[in-house]
Amino acid sequence: MPQCLKLGSLCGDISCLPFNIEFELFYLNRFRLPAGTFIIVWRRLNSTLRGKGYQRINIMINYGFFAMPVHPANKDYGTILRQNREAVILCDRLGYSEAWIGEHFTSTGEPIPDPLQFLASVIAETKSIRLGTAVLNLPLHHPVKLAGQIAQFDQLSGGRAMLGIGPGGLRSDLEIFGVPVEDGYFKMVESVDIMTQLWTGEAPFDIKAEYWDDIVLKDFIQKDIGLGVQVKPLQNPHPPFAYAMRQPNSGAMTIMVERDWIPLSGNFIPTSVVKKQWQAYCEACDTFSKPVKSKNWRAARSILIADSDEQAEGYVARENGSIQHYFHYLRSLEARRNMPDASDKERAEVIAQRVNEAIEQQIIVGSVKTVTDKLIAFRDSVGPFGTLLMTGYDWDDEVLWKNSIRKLAEEVMPVLNQHATATDRH
Repeated sequence: MPQCLKLGSLCGDISCLPFNIEFELFYLNRFRLPAGTFIIVWRRLNSTLRGKGYQRINIMINYGFFAMPVHPANKDYGTILRQNREAVILCDRLGYSEAWIGEHFTSTGEPIPDPLQFLASVIAETKSIRLGTAVLNLPLHHPVKLAGQIAQFDQLSGGRAMLGIGPGGLRSDLEIFGVPVEDGYFKMVESVDIMTQLWTGEAPFDIKAEYWDDIVLKDFIQKDIGLGVQVKPLQNPHPPFAYAMRQPNSGAMTIMVERDWIPLSGNFIPTSVVKKQWQAYCEACDTFSKPVKSKNWRAARSILIADSDEQAEGYVARENGSIQHYFHYLRSLEARRNMPDASDKERAEVIAQRVNEAIEQQIIVGSVKTVTDKLIAFRDSVGPFGTLLMTGYDWDDEVLWKNSIRKLAEEVMPVLNQHATATDRH
């Protein structure tokens, strides 16, 4: 007989739940739980039992939240911070497994210059959601300073930190920090190496670097009073690194597999590219004799779940709506980067075309049933991602977007998990 745990304090009608067994959706009916509540109970249960000798109960697909975040450039900053904090807190209460927040220094269109500070502001108001950066642009931070900040954040959050990293996304960020574009990737990798040595080693240090100054600490060390000793993260040896897969056959794919970084697929790329990314990742795992860990794969999508297809489609069609604004912003950055000598008119024409293509190919919107069907088709097409990330948009309609976050947790994910449970075993 499996062991049982009394859960009266968590759920009124449940006297006990078996664990140390694999997750099955038939427990929904057995215990007469609303779908969303059930997943939250499992997640809280897993969190409670972690480290107490019990085997984790497997949910086929977790669901998380990702926000760059993108907002109108002139929107009140206090409102932006409030809404994004509320989004993360709401996600935690609905059983989302993780929330990822981006970093940008020189754009009021993406106005979070310090994701660690932002995420620290929700630690006390959340219980189990993991808190990730997506991404920390490592070439913009001295690795010694960042290693200490990450260690402190991981301790403050109770070991919930996740580290999405990147070489620098905004050209204006690289420019203001004086980082050559061609050096970004190499500075990022070297920064990871330096931070890892600081977290896992002890002074004295004499770390040779090519893209940073050498890291030297050997003269001022007195360990009995703590001098020359760095704070360590709570997670041992450090929080997990994650990296956004870009071109399927890039060198970054190789190093990501070699180092066991979590693979991320962005929401702003077509389904066909996501599929190729996963295929390339699996091939790289085979090349390096690494196990393919589909549970680690995060796939982000632009999702809006409304009361009806008509409501969702009407919102998407609004030229001043946040979905239209989101893709217009991204395609404007892309056009400026790729068409530096084009006229404003030429850029505008390309931007309009690319926005329309994105709306047609990269968003999943509609009623609960429509979105569920589209997500099932998406996963069947691209592969067995372990976590679906819902993209956060500007809350120009707070009720609409909050309801969308709720509907994903309470109505869509149970069905998607049921489908995944059936298909992944065959």
